[in-house]
Amino acid sequence: MTSAYAFADPSSASRPLHIVRAGDLATFLAGPGAAWAGWLTATGFEAGLGEVRLLPAPVGGVAGAVAGLGTDQARKRLRFGLAKAIPGLPEGAWRLEGHLDTGERTEAALAWLLSGYRFDRYRPKKKPPTLPRLICPEGVDAARLIAMAEGEALTRDLINTPAEDMGPAELEAAFVALANEFGAQTEVIRSEELLARNFPMIHAVGRASPRAPRLLDMRWGTQGPKLTLVGKGVCFDTGGLNLKPSAGMNLMKKDMGGAATVLGLARMIMALGVQVQLRVLVPAVENLVSGNALKPKDILTSRKGLTVEVNDTDAEGRLILADALAYACEGAPDVLVSMATLTGAARVAVGPDLAPYYTDDEALAQSLEAGAKAGFDPVWRLPFHDAYESVIEPGIADLDNAPGFGFAGSITAALFLRRFVDGPRYMHFDIYGHTPTDQPARPKGGVGQGARAILQGLAGMLAI
Repeated sequence: MTSAYAFADPSSASRPLHIVRAGDLATFLAGPGAAWAGWLTATGFEAGLGEVRLLPAPVGGVAGAVAGLGTDQARKRLRFGLAKAIPGLPEGAWRLEGHLDTGERTEAALAWLLSGYRFDRYRPKKKPPTLPRLICPEGVDAARLIAMAEGEALTRDLINTPAEDMGPAELEAAFVALANEFGAQTEVIRSEELLARNFPMIHAVGRASPRAPRLLDMRWGTQGPKLTLVGKGVCFDTGGLNLKPSAGMNLMKKDMGGAATVLGLARMIMALGVQVQLRVLVPAVENLVSGNALKPKDILTSRKGLTVEVNDTDAEGRLILADALAYACEGAPDVLVSMATLTGAARVAVGPDLAPYYTDDEALAQSLEAGAKAGFDPVWRLPFHDAYESVIEPGIADLDNAPGFGFAGSITAALFLRRFVDGPRYMHFDIYGHTPTDQPARPKGGVGQGARAILQGLAGMLAI
């Protein structure tokens, strides 16, 4: 499914890739690029972001290339824009030349790795292109970027795989395979055992599917602060008896994007040997329709003991997360993070490029924002607005899973989840998990959001 993520051997023969800002083009043409000034001028090169030209060698062949870094404004508008140049380069090793700061070199190197992603599982005869390799630039942490790229590739693979091949059992297999790779311990609670061990809402959502619901539990690391990640693992969401229209169902293979993202993040953490006690919880279910399906107006008693009126069976993600969050808190983590493709309201509010998140903890927010910049992984803080607490209280039960408020759907969902968290510092992400159009280093399809921001912000979040 994925390509190998690696940089070129720094001792290998390489060609220079000159990186030129739009405002510095004249200086480049009069200096390092003087031998090709006529050629570049004749071909209309303007150093636009990702614009690339090959530089001819005196005796034939390619001596190198020049790529534009564009303007400051262009770089603000297009993340990983320099990656647009990569397809225009012949295979072989390349090294960056030009006046780039450490952040710019890091972004370029990460973009280069992420651009190697291919999802070819269902096109086995399609030969993947041979891509140029980059020599890791000076001052850039190669191991960290490789871990990021490999974690992101795992997330993308899981989301891109259709539900027929990525049901609860297949998600469990991927979960266990990741744990085994890094020597983590796992436990899986399936089917009727969920009821016996008091996970009633996970069971209720998943019981209509012939593919049994389950709770996946991974533990890794014995030293450092306790970090617990909880990911929504709805492998396919029909909406249940509140059936989605066909247009709303088309992308529901991605409704396990929260689970996919926490697994990608867990892979990054374990690959880098971060000194934390990591726990990952994934409630894995399908929300289908059958004679025993969860019904509107059913009232469930959660693991925490709070009762929930089900006013919409299509608001199932918060139900399974609620039981998992309550269970997570029993382990007394220092920081608890939930990630879910939870509401369309979040997508409407900030679009597909931003990862909206909630926290009451200012220090967590500050560390995450710094991590988002360092990881080129934009996030946007939304409020746990206490004035909406009454909206999620239906009167007949403690909580309503789908209040008829008509506004602030992402906020009320986040407030619902917060009711199940006692003790740890808490952060919730309501992500989209999908790139609707091809973007540099982010092809159309499944995508992780927030994972690199968390990874880069962990030191501040956990004071490690």
